[in-house]
Amino acid sequence: MLGEGIKKLGFGLMRLPKIGDTDKIDIEQVKTMVDDFLAAGFTYFDTAWAYPGSEDAIRQALVERYPREKFQLATKNAAWINCKTKEDAIAQYETSLKQTGAGYFDFYLLHNLGDSRTIPFDEFDLWNYFLNEKAKGKIKHLGFSFHSTPEQLEEILNKHPEAEFVQLQINYADWENHAIKSRECYEVARKHNKPVIIMEPVKGGLLANPPETVKKVLNDANPNVSCSSWAIKFAADLEGVLVVLSGMSNVEQMRDNLSYMKTFTHLTDDEKKVIAKAREELNKLPIIPCTSCNYCAKVCPMHIGISPSFNAMNMYTLYKDLATAKNHYQWFVIGQGLKPANECVKCGACEAACPQHIEIRNELEKVAETLLA
Repeated sequence: MLGEGIKKLGFGLMRLPKIGDTDKIDIEQVKTMVDDFLAAGFTYFDTAWAYPGSEDAIRQALVERYPREKFQLATKNAAWINCKTKEDAIAQYETSLKQTGAGYFDFYLLHNLGDSRTIPFDEFDLWNYFLNEKAKGKIKHLGFSFHSTPEQLEEILNKHPEAEFVQLQINYADWENHAIKSRECYEVARKHNKPVIIMEPVKGGLLANPPETVKKVLNDANPNVSCSSWAIKFAADLEGVLVVLSGMSNVEQMRDNLSYMKTFTHLTDDEKKVIAKAREELNKLPIIPCTSCNYCAKVCPMHIGISPSFNAMNMYTLYKDLATAKNHYQWFVIGQGLKPANECVKCGACEAACPQHIEIRNELEKVAETLLA
């Protein structure tokens, strides 16, 4: 089976630690995290051309410090971002090779397929291009990441049986979500006998610090483990999962994940019941399901601070502290030079790019009414 021998926890490199309040990645902390990860027997690292600074950081923290055969490195091609020609998309791939210094990629993904984002990969004949790179040894395994409907996933897998694996957003909050349809997408991938790599198991960090009613369910069951452990173990328990990616942002998160994944086997029936109860409590709360992937920001013509606006709004929804939510909004939106929610022109480009299928324009109206009043 593909990935046999790879331990199930993967290091997601989208949300690496920063130095103070800057955007500069803390390379020394990343090195410590890499060292701890490898020392515990885990070897899978996931980056992307679209993650600012990530490929360069992993070159310094991993590639230049360890033998190449000691780890697996995955990265991704986002041909739907500013690529007008096939050459533009290939340039992303070549940039990834240069930035990582890896020589080859163990896993190479066509990034975020679904809706109109699928089109450039077919129009530019990128599947065949990357299969040729695979034949040259530059790519070991070719697959794709996906954020859309089960029907579209079925269509892609029927059209491209050469895909060796699928990367899906799966977590206990989204498992039965009518918009995300995690379970249905997972079942399509398994029907096609594709190994699954899981992303967003902690839903952009929301499940690491869930609402108090959810936290109570988890803590009552076991007060000695973190809330995020329940989320990651839910994902790792699924059949056919190659690896579960955790976007760890500091040494503490890394060590917490390692503490329970080093010996993980499967969930007990009682643990599954606890997670089901936590999901029930979570579904009672009307938060915006934003994971701060910021794909919306890449296409917004007005440069609205969409994800930090939603983070602030969720803070208010969950904790009912308007002053703190407004302070959060001022710091992470206005303070970062982004435009406020009330400057949205309602073009809809953000909604076409959103993996979570959020009605962004409507939600921005609510943000403006609540946090800008």
